[in-house]
Amino acid sequence: MLGLIGKKIGMTVVYEGGRQLACTLVSAGPCEVVQLKEKARDGYDAVQLGYGEKKEKRAARALKGHCAKAGVGPKHRLVEFKGFASRYKGDLKLGQSLSVSDIFEEQEYIDVRARAKGRGFQGVVKRHNFAGVGERTHGQHNRERAPGAIGACSYPGRVFKGTRMAGRMGGDRVCILNLRVLRIVPKDNLLVLKGSVPGAVNDYVVLAK
Repeated sequence: MLGLIGKKIGMTVVYEGGRQLACTLVSAGPCEVVQLKEKARDGYDAVQLGYGEKKEKRAARALKGHCAKAGVGPKHRLVEFKGFASRYKGDLKLGQSLSVSDIFEEQEYIDVRARAKGRGFQGVVKRHNFAGVGERTHGQHNRERAPGAIGACSYPGRVFKGTRMAGRMGGDRVCILNLRVLRIVPKDNLLVLKGSVPGAVNDYVVLAK
């Protein structure tokens, strides 16, 4: 799996063949090689990339020491990728910078992982698409968004695990598969992806192929 770390910039539209396509702008890289893992030493082959400069005073000493071994400053995000060994075959070096044009090509399909927007504590109508109990007739009072019955009476006398109820919504790690790369702007390290990407503007994303 090859990839880079980036940030979601926002959404725009691109015209292709007379059609208007909704797309997402992602600032991908440049990412520095922070660690090279080898099967003989670590049990598997992988490359750890770092993205985003972090202030020295806000970085833990362990992070500063880890990044100093590669000759780079502390990073905001560290992600491992396991596909670099087969492509670069030992050509990567600690501290090497990888840009968007080194990894991706136009019109190829990639996967994007990010954390979805948090929606806070939500009821069953928004969280699970419930329809509510019913109308306001026959004594029903403000029951349009109520969950209804949640369990039995004396037996089993409890609510089963997994029952769809109100609770915290969103904030999950989401992976969107097969987003097409419409454009690459190497000068600005920009990717234009067809479709939507999880997360809010300026959230970190992981791009992989």
